[in-house]
Parts: sequence; structure tokens; C-alpha cells
Amino acid sequence: MGKTMEEWCRFSLCSWHTFRGKGADPFGFPTMKRHFDDESDSMENAKRRIDAMFEMLVKLDIGYYTFHDRDVSPEGSTLEESNKMLDEIVDYLAEKQKETGVKLLWATQNLFSHPRYMNGGATNPDATTFAYACTQAKKVIEINHKLGGENVVYWGGREGYQSVLNTDVKREMDHMAAFFRMCRDYRDKIGSTAQLLIEPKPREPTKHQYDYDAQTVIGFLCTYGLQGDFKVNIEPNHTTLAGHDYEHDILVASKLGFLGSIDCNSGDPLLGWDTDMFCTDIKKTTLVMKIVIEQGGLHAGGLNFDCKVRRESTEDRDLFIGHIGGIDNFARGLRNAAKIIQDNVIDNMVKERYATFDEGFGKTVEEGTATLESAAAFAVKAGEPEQKSGRQEEYEMILNRYV
Repeated sequence: MGKTMEEWCRFSLCSWHTFRGKGADPFGFPTMKRHFDDESDSMENAKRRIDAMFEMLVKLDIGYYTFHDRDVSPEGSTLEESNKMLDEIVDYLAEKQKETGVKLLWATQNLFSHPRYMNGGATNPDATTFAYACTQAKKVIEINHKLGGENVVYWGGREGYQSVLNTDVKREMDHMAAFFRMCRDYRDKIGSTAQLLIEPKPREPTKHQYDYDAQTVIGFLCTYGLQGDFKVNIEPNHTTLAGHDYEHDILVASKLGFLGSIDCNSGDPLLGWDTDMFCTDIKKTTLVMKIVIEQGGLHAGGLNFDCKVRRESTEDRDLFIGHIGGIDNFARGLRNAAKIIQDNVIDNMVKERYATFDEGFGKTVEEGTATLESAAAFAVKAGEPEQKSGRQEEYEMILNRYV
């Protein structure tokens, strides 16, 4: 399709699950002990984890990585101390990038783990906590720019509410919009060209998240006049938690011009939480990569493995196998998708299904010149509509030929 597989996919390894994840789940303690991690909060240990991460990146020939500020650097007793340690770690990351040629896909801020953020960061009812969150976000924009990060991601882990009784929803959303405007303005002020991305999630850890799914985020951005400044980073595991098909949010975001990047994981349909598994369903990767091809690629975004090995997969080799499998599955999906597009069978069937909007009254609807009066006149003249089959089974059988 005119690009290398590497250009289409732009794979990325994440630091949090891969090098900080230890196998804990909502019902059990950590099961993994990594030889490169003494589990302390020392700077030496943080640098050992970074060494291991870049060794893995080089061995897997993955060109990008991602991180939260608190994944790669310890948190100090004060904000000033935290930032000082983070600066030292960023210098170390810069050295590793120069040494290996690996690039930063995006950085993000952890505004959900620390007890100070139990009521959120950008939506916290306390202005002091809001200011602390802004300061942390400011620092991430700075370090992302220094490292050449191509995006900055905002996942509002606790930007939502548990009870309507103690929540002013409108004020919280207003504050979140103010937070995003401040981030946009500071990015522009320091000369960064990083793409700004919001990552939707319907629930967990809060009961009602303000960024429920792609359509909710897009509606929020349009409501607050931010639609020209932000796109979305879609995590399909979050999409399925919202009750949608795996590919739904990716499709909606792409067709509306908001798809910036993808956290290419999957969830377990039998479990009720965010399991962050590697995607092993070739049909799903095929549908995703068809969308990516149709929008001309992910551009500044990529396919980030926001994935963790299972709690029972405790060996270092499991980390490698999980990523190798993920790479292969999306590469196979890309090849399948390219063949589907080249053959043009499915797309021609879809085009035929909507053919009545290509001429006459239907065309005036798409051009925006139709009125209720013209619709009524057309309906009277055309008479009872013909019942036309959606032929869904045929579409599914055709897709299975490629997979």
C-alpha cells in the first residue's frame, strides 16, 4: 500500500506494565520478581529498569516507547524533589535514546495513583490539588518536548465521580476543560509540536468517568471548543468495557477525524476489569488495520503495547513472547486489511448499500440542501420503501476468507 509495515504500525513498548507490573490484580498480590528490579525507590533502581527497557527495545527492534512520569522516576517528599529526580532520569533517557536510536512516542502524567488524587486531578473539588495536577502536567509537557516525544497523552483515571450527591458535575467538567486549555497553551508557548491525545475509559477506578468512550470525548471537545487541539488515543480494552465492539471507538474516532494513536491491547470478556492483554484475535487486528490504512496511517501516533503478561506468566521470556505475538498479530492484520482493500469486494458492497444517497433526493441530503418538505414530496412520489437485506452473514463469510 505504498508504505513499509514499520511505517504503518509504529510499534511502541510501555514502561508501566512491562517494567513496573508485577502480576498484582484486584484479588491478589504481586507474583513476579524481576532480576533487574530490587523493588526500591532508589534512582539506581530506576536506571536499571530503564537499562532493561532499552535492552528489550533493541532486541525486539521496537522503535518507540511510552511512559508515565512516575513509572520512570521515584516520587519525592516534595514536588521540587520529584521534579529534580525526574530531570535526572530524563537526561538518562535522552542518553539511551541517542545510544539506541529509539524514540519517545508519548509521555503522560500519573494523576490517579497517589492519595492526593483520590478525588481526581483536573476535576478535583480542591483548587490546591488541581494546581498540583497542573504542575505535574506542565512538567510532562516539558520533558516530552526535551525527549522529542511526538504526543502527550491524558488519561483521566479519576476524572469522574462516585456519587451525584456530593458532586457538581458541570463545574468539574468546566475545570477539566480549563486544564486542557492550559496544557494546550503551554505546549504552544514552549514551541512543542506534540499531538495532544485524550484516552477514553468508561469506568474503573471511578464509577462514572467523564471520558466514557470516543464519542463522549469528541462531544466534550466540541462542547468546549477544543476539537481543533486534541485527538484521542484509543485503548480497545476500554472500548469493550464501554460495551462496544473491539474496533468501535477506533472506527468512530477515525471517521470523525479524531484518531491519533492506539493502545493495542485487549480484554477478557469474562472478567469485569481492565485486563490489558495482548491481542490474539486476528479478525480484530484486521479490522483495526483496515481503519488505519483507510485514514492513511497513524501519523504521529502508533500501536502502543499497553499490555501486561498474565499474572501466572512470571518468566522474563514471557515478556518477549507477549510482545512478539502482538507484533505478529497486528502485522498479519495489516496484510489481511491491505488485501481486503485491494480486492475491494466488501467496500463495493457497502457502496452499493448506500447507493440511493449518490443521486437524486439522497444526494441533496448529503449536500445539506434537503428540507422536510422535499423529503415529504419525495416519499409520496417514491411510495413504500423496498425492504433491502443487510446481508450481514455474507459480509462475515467474506471477511473470514481473508483471516
